[in-house]
Amino acid sequence: MSDLPHHSFHARPTHQPAPPSPPAYPTYPWQPQQPHAAEKAPTRRLPRHPSLGNHSDLRFLRSAYRWQRRVATLTALGYFVLFLILSAFAPSLMTDTVSGGLSTGLLLGLCQLPVAWLALALYEHTARRRVDPLADRLRRQARHEALREAAR
Repeated sequence: MSDLPHHSFHARPTHQPAPPSPPAYPTYPWQPQQPHAAEKAPTRRLPRHPSLGNHSDLRFLRSAYRWQRRVATLTALGYFVLFLILSAFAPSLMTDTVSGGLSTGLLLGLCQLPVAWLALALYEHTARRRVDPLADRLRRQARHEALREAAR
């Protein structure tokens, strides 16, 4: 006969497909309807701890932090955007020589690192001046309220 292995074209696959999942809708009109997740009444969880501080204090802290981020970000990005705009729309200004073969564009490019340091310094300064005192006050209030609750 032949040395080739015998293959059966009518062999069944070795793995069985997973049974189909039930449809999300009722297939028969007399089937009871399952409650949908969206229809369930939401359960409101009670907070584990009482709310800390006054909500206006937290609002002030968030706005101070937001102002701090804006100042630092706009300082760094503003300078970079100015550099890009001058490069695109004032190439003659950027190629002018300042002194000793140093062009204005190269000088402005080298100034980006000190401007980034300035943005970091502004971030730290505004954190110390505006954000940290508010956060410290909220922390003290929370500690005081926790001690008062523990004494009860």
